[in-house]
Parts: sequence; structure tokens; C-alpha cells
Amino acid sequence: MNATQQHLNQAVHEWYDPLYRFALSLCQNVDHAQDLTQNAFHKLARKHATLRDATKTKSWLFSVLYREFVDGYRRSVRYPSTSLDSVPEPSRHGGRDAQLSHDAKVMMRMLGELDDIFRAPLTLFYLEQLSYKEIAEVLNIPIGTVMSRLRRAKDRLRERMEELETSNQANNSQTPLQTIPFPREARHG
Repeated sequence: MNATQQHLNQAVHEWYDPLYRFALSLCQNVDHAQDLTQNAFHKLARKHATLRDATKTKSWLFSVLYREFVDGYRRSVRYPSTSLDSVPEPSRHGGRDAQLSHDAKVMMRMLGELDDIFRAPLTLFYLEQLSYKEIAEVLNIPIGTVMSRLRRAKDRLRERMEELETSNQANNSQTPLQTIPFPREARHG
């Protein structure tokens, strides 16, 4: 096995799961997330020789995946398609959803309700643990914009959690959603 194949195998082994989680958080569709992830690795295999710094593979893959998602979204807005399937496909990860706690499901639903410009940096920061600099590279935006979008995303999630808690208390339907503190420490580097 040559050095290129080793690097590609290592990249797939190391970054497949984080890339897939990021794709799933963006598109909220298992099949589309798998396609986005596969396309990112396909581009890496094709353009591996042009990647000057192997240490940048992670941010390069996340950037490619994000651009593919944005391009696909733009295409779908321009050329909407109608699905003939009226019944949703059963989840391929049947037991996985059952394992998530109620609060985690609620948080994931609220995360999915955020606009893409807020969901992407929040997902990359908290779920994929990228630094501000890496997020800026992936999303092709300044670091200051990353920080402001993170702040606005967290504020929107807090507001939504407070609304949900107020609603739950009024309905006495469920125990209130526990306040989930966002870590204050920053990853700048």
C-alpha cells in the first residue's frame, strides 16, 4: 500500500463518523448525509495530490462537505422536486433513537430548527469540536463571524428552551427541560 492509499484509509477511518454527523445535522436526512459524506471522501481521493498539507485534511473535508450541502440546497431551491413517497422510510438506526434521552431528542429537534447559518457553526463547535479558526476555514467566513453566529445560535436555543419549559409547565405535561449550560471556554486555535 503506497503513502497516498495509507493517507486516504487513515482519513476515512478518522473522519468518517464526524463528517457524517455534521452532514446529518445539516440536512437531517440519513441518505443525503451518507451521500454528502461519500462525496467528500470521493473528492479527497481524486484531489489528494493537490492537497499540499496533510494536516489540513480534516478542515478540507468539512469544507468540501459544507460546500456540497450549500450547493445542493441552492439547486433544490432553484429546481424543487416532488417526492412520490408519502410514507417516510423507517430509520436505519432503529435502536439508536430509542437510546437517546428525551432532552437529547428535544435539543436535536431545536438544533434542526435553527437556520443553516447558525446550525453549521454550532454543530462544528460543540459536536465536532472544531476550533473557531477551523470553523472559519470550513465555512469560508471570518473568525469574528463564527463567534457572532455561535453566540446568536446559543441565544436562540436558550430562548427556545425557555419557551418549551414555560409551555411544559403550563401544560404540566412533562418535567421541564433541564437547562443545558454551554461551555464558556473557547477553542481559538
